[in-house]
Amino acid sequence: MSPEILLLALGAAAAGFVQGISGFAFGMVAMSFWVWGIAPNVAAVMTVFGGLTGQLLSAATARRGLNLPLLAPFLVGGAIGVPIGVLILPHLNAAHFKLVLGSLLLVFCPAMLFAPRLPALRWGGRAGDGLVGVLGGVMGGIGGFTGVAPALWCTLRGYDKEVSRTVLQNFNLAALAAAFVAMVVSGAVHLDMLPKFAVIAPAMVIPTLLGSRIYVGLSPLAFRRVVLSLLSLSGLTMLLASLGTLVRG
Repeated sequence: MSPEILLLALGAAAAGFVQGISGFAFGMVAMSFWVWGIAPNVAAVMTVFGGLTGQLLSAATARRGLNLPLLAPFLVGGAIGVPIGVLILPHLNAAHFKLVLGSLLLVFCPAMLFAPRLPALRWGGRAGDGLVGVLGGVMGGIGGFTGVAPALWCTLRGYDKEVSRTVLQNFNLAALAAAFVAMVVSGAVHLDMLPKFAVIAPAMVIPTLLGSRIYVGLSPLAFRRVVLSLLSLSGLTMLLASLGTLVRG
């Protein structure tokens, strides 16, 4: 097994497990593996594909509520943001990509880790939901990170576990599907990527279903704390590595 295939499989398995538990975070976890050995444009497509696959798998085992009045602003915002992210994707530089991703991890992950200690936000309303949807869509078009902004927003708004899951699962499914279609239309998806899809999908099936079963029976809070701590450290490592490359260049 080549190092690239092993890296793809390990990233997909770890990310599928986390997504199965939390309803999001496939992109953050997978890219913390893939950024070290997969070209950014390829990794972005793989992340969208894997995230979408995981959402479809999770739908079979975890309850997916549907509250259209709540979801509508997120979905409309995501529809606006996804094409913007896809347009940005071809212009990404590898070092800049690590810099941006590392910075995002360092900003969002510690914030989400300590968010339960913060008072719930009472402002923003549906307009705030829509803006978060736009941001999630842009990040989804860039590399499948659709759930980062909505997850942080739901946590800061003080939504309970089931309401957050409803927003995250439905938004991620819609945004990732739109992002993948947009990538196909834009030419970002190539036939030579099919073998990589064939590695990612089976590698994440069992971890995703296992994560979904854990979600059904247990609170994911303690596990999310561990994951977010590790991702924060990964973000710091990527940030330092990208800065070193940029300084030497």
